[in-house]
Amino acid sequence: MSRVYNFSAGPSMLPLEVLEKAQKEFVCYGTSGMSVMEMSHRSKDFEEILYHAENTLRELMKIPENYKVLFLQGGGSTQFAMIPMNLMNKNHKADYVKTGQWASKAAQEAQRYGKVNIVASSEDTTFNQIPELDSSKFDADADYFYITLNNTIYGTRYTTLPETGKVPLVGDMSSSILSEEIDITRFGLLYAGAQKNLGPAGVTVVIIREDLLGNAMEFTPTMLRYDIHAKNNSLYNTPPTYGIYFAGLVFDWVKQQGGVKAVQKINEQKAAILYDFLDNSNLFQGTVVKKDRSLMNVPFVLPTEELNKKFIAEAESKGFVNLKGHRTVGGMRASIYNAMPMEGVKALVALMEQFERENK
Repeated sequence: MSRVYNFSAGPSMLPLEVLEKAQKEFVCYGTSGMSVMEMSHRSKDFEEILYHAENTLRELMKIPENYKVLFLQGGGSTQFAMIPMNLMNKNHKADYVKTGQWASKAAQEAQRYGKVNIVASSEDTTFNQIPELDSSKFDADADYFYITLNNTIYGTRYTTLPETGKVPLVGDMSSSILSEEIDITRFGLLYAGAQKNLGPAGVTVVIIREDLLGNAMEFTPTMLRYDIHAKNNSLYNTPPTYGIYFAGLVFDWVKQQGGVKAVQKINEQKAAILYDFLDNSNLFQGTVVKKDRSLMNVPFVLPTEELNKKFIAEAESKGFVNLKGHRTVGGMRASIYNAMPMEGVKALVALMEQFERENK
């Protein structure tokens, strides 16, 4: 069976070259005589895999030496608790911007550990934009300021980062990491679940400035302390070894494409092809305010639910899968992460053009 165009929001499409390399090395990695899945995380072979992955990511994202790179477990959602447990430790309060389901869940979880100030929200417009931020509402005594850089469900992204002064900026970059260049020094902490742009589910990458380590709340479980993982180079316990190996292959792939800057240019071209069609279509309609459109997740709708269902069914029959939108938005959503080739986006637009001609 031939491979489909997989527009899933996550776990998502992975680079074919990476899948083929992993397949080739699956049974026996290098001269180790075993699969990475069978390797001791304390072995020299795996330590080389781990450090190669970290160093390549540092190179790609231009991560300064005073930041630690951690490969953790628990998915992005565990960070909703780890962040306040480790950072909400001075004044026991933090600023949050609600731009979607995940930002809302993060804010709700943080309320268990301190005071959460909702600086702004776009909930009243079904999160179809990034709300305007009024700096007068920022709390200068907040322990951190939390944003979700790209909103997977609603298809929005920050194009300008908030100026938070001495308050550390914390960012969830799960659905946009390595998709566009970003200045790490603007952040105290960035994190990303792997299953959208980095590899299989099971690994969460955390990039944290060293001065934010070591101040966890007293009751914080050992496994949820950043400083413990940093001191042990992500090897405090058995990490998700195969997921780290695979992420390292993806990092190599991004480097082979020319790095993040080159990948961003391709992503902008892919997104432009799809958005240009939506802007000129008489049938399909995008749901996001133009200035805040995501490069990674593109939600769109048809005039009726009947047409939505018809298009999704026709698309699936022709090898375009996982296009159904989130229930809170409806319609369709095309997730066009780094691994989605230009041909996939062009083929999707051609399918949409044909559907429009046949359903005027």
